Formats: sequence, structure tokens, C-alpha cells
Amino acid sequence: MRHSVKLTVIVSMIVLNACNLGYSVIKTKVSDDRTPVETALPLNGSESENSSKYVAALPKSVPNRELLTQSWEVYRRRFIQGDGRVIDYEAGDRSTSEGQAYAMLRAVLIDDAATFAQTLNWGENNLQRQVDGKRTDNLWAWQWGRNADGKWGAIDSNFASDGDIDAITALILASRRWNRPEYLNLAKAKLQDLWNLSTVLGHGGKLYLLPGPAAAFIPNASTLYLNPSYFAPYAFRLFAQVDPEHDWLSLVNSSYEVLEKSAPLSAVGLPSDWVAQDTKTGKYQPLPQTTSQLQTLYGFDAYRVWWRLSLDVAWFNSPQARRYLQTNSRYLQQQWRERSRLPARIDLQGKGLVDYEATAQYAMLYAAWQFVEPQLAKELLEKKVLLQYKQGLWDDKSAYYTQNLAWLGLLSPSVVPPQLLKK
Repeated sequence: MRHSVKLTVIVSMIVLNACNLGYSVIKTKVSDDRTPVETALPLNGSESENSSKYVAALPKSVPNRELLTQSWEVYRRRFIQGDGRVIDYEAGDRSTSEGQAYAMLRAVLIDDAATFAQTLNWGENNLQRQVDGKRTDNLWAWQWGRNADGKWGAIDSNFASDGDIDAITALILASRRWNRPEYLNLAKAKLQDLWNLSTVLGHGGKLYLLPGPAAAFIPNASTLYLNPSYFAPYAFRLFAQVDPEHDWLSLVNSSYEVLEKSAPLSAVGLPSDWVAQDTKTGKYQPLPQTTSQLQTLYGFDAYRVWWRLSLDVAWFNSPQARRYLQTNSRYLQQQWRERSRLPARIDLQGKGLVDYEATAQYAMLYAAWQFVEPQLAKELLEKKVLLQYKQGLWDDKSAYYTQNLAWLGLLSPSVVPPQLLKK
């Protein structure tokens, strides 16, 4: 099942002059038609040595230190190829900018500089957006895999702004954690292109974050298609520190506006995977039924809203985030208290659309409820999340998306030293 939907239409790309960063990556020569070799990343030492190193990177106060360490080790060996490519086994063994960025973010959080460099290098080497063989910008093509001719390479050159946001966040934290100025230089270059290509004027002349290229997400002169789970206020605050030339804090404000004003589309106040803004009236509405890939309902994309806002609480003490987490998860709190289970997808009337549950949802809610409903968070952890964990994996060995959301949801935000969050 596809858990994180991206629009796959082909759009005309804006050609930009690529910045000369003075940033070098390890070039990996890969034949277009070769089958990727599914070899694990080298451990650079014994498994016990690596586990000890990663456990040491997590403060002793962090709950589930050993579990998080084991999960990262298993994920490295199972999902990250020897050259740094992250593989999504549930979708034709493809790779995505999202996957590379999650690996980078997890690596810097657990102080794994080697894996960070490998996954970054693979992305820079293979996810370049190009026209006529020339790089157009510093963002990443969102999807790489086997094309119709059986060759391996970028199969959709659109970018997905959530992947680039997570990668840039990881680069900023890595530059500070490991004193690597070249990472910060690359982050700044990516920020220039993210601002130019993924922000747009909407209602009232305010700036909003698009999920990707304007041609894909502005269907007409008065409509924007937006994905609430892409909004990362904590990241925009970090971006403002390193890129003062652009008003990243305005995206903090517009992100909360979209989250709060689009929530009433759901009769029970839940965030939706996708929403549309009428730029003339400022009203939010469901996407047309014809856009079958992009749906206005609470599902696998929307889970990430809980985690992203929990980071804004933890790292920047945002009252807006805390209020949203409490107010807009009340329906789920009620359902949990009454039934001790939550459906994986919920429609706009508050009706469960499926009978199955989602570990990813429980982990993301765990991150949120630690701040607003700690007892419920404890119940989610004990009754759902931990019970689905076996030998380093949640659910099954192919569940790439679940592995990432479960790990990020369980990891205490306190693992990031305060000095890494300051300019």
C-alpha cells in the first residue's frame, strides 16, 4: 500500500543557473540499466561496537534507548544499500527524496556521520533535477527507480518539498553537530531554490508552501493544492536563522493558518492529507473527486502533522502547536478511550474507512500526546507501538514508511542539544 502520495504528473521545469557550491560528493558510477545491488551499508566495526556508539549518542534519559538503537542498525542493513540508496520495497524497490531525507535526519539525530554522508551523497549523485543533461537547481527529483525501458534512474523529476525540507533540516543540524561548514553551504543553496520554486502568494498576498512545482499544484489562477503534513514550522524557524534574506517565519504563520482553517473541513477537526485554498476568498475546500490520487481525508500523510507540530513544541515551545495538538486530536482521544483502537483512515464525517490500524499513526500521536495527554501517550506506546516491534522492525520487513515514522515518533526530541537549535 502506498502511504505517502506524491503527484506524478510531468511538468515543465524552470531552468535555473546551478550554484557553484564548492561542495564535493563521492561520485558513484552507476550504469543506467543495472539492477541495484541489495548490499547493506558496511558497519565500520562490529555490530556491538556500533550499537554501543549509537546508544552513547542518546542521553540516558531517553526512553527506549536500546530499542531505538537496534531499530536504526536493522534499518541501515535492511533498507540502505551499500552506496547509500534507501530502498522502498513496497513500491517496486524505488527510492525517493523523502527516503533519503529521513535517513539523513535519523543519522544526525543518532550521531551517525558515516551513514549521513553516504545517504546524502547518493541523493546528490542520483536525484539531480536536469533538463537536457544540465542541473536546473539544488532540489531533488522525488522518485528514482526502474523506468518503462527497464533502466534505473530518476523516473519523476518533480520535487517534493517535504523531502527537501527534511534534508535541509538534517544538513543544518549536521553542520552544527559535526562542525561541517560545507553542509551548511549546501543547505543554504537548497534554501534559495526551495524559496524560489516552492513558495507562492495565496489569499491576502501571504506566502504559502507548495508541495512541489507550481505547475503541478496550482490547477488554476484562483486555487492552490496544499498538503498540511508538509508544513514544518520548526524547520522554517531554523531556516530563518541561516537564510535571513527570505521571510521563512511568514511560512510559520501561514502553515498554522492552513492547519487551523482547513481543519473544519473535517466534522471532527482532523487534518487532511490534501486541501485546496481559494486564493480569492481564503476559504478551504476538499480537492475535486477527479484528483483520485490526492484526497481530502485523514490518512497516512496527515499523521505527520502530529509529529511535526510536536517538534515545534519541543524545540521552540510553540503555543500554537500545543493548542492544535490538543484541540484537533480530541476526536482521536475520545475514540481511543472508548475503543482502544483507531482506524488507519477516517473520512470528513469522522467515519473510519478501513478496519485495519496503522502503527505509523500511533507513533506520530505518541509524539504529540506526550505534550498534551501523557497518559494516553503511555497507553499508545504500551498497547500498540511496542507490541508491533519485533527484532528491529515494526509490522513487517518491507514497511519502509512505518519504520521511519515509528522511529521518529518514539525518539525523544530532547536528543537534540539546545545549542544545535540556535544560530
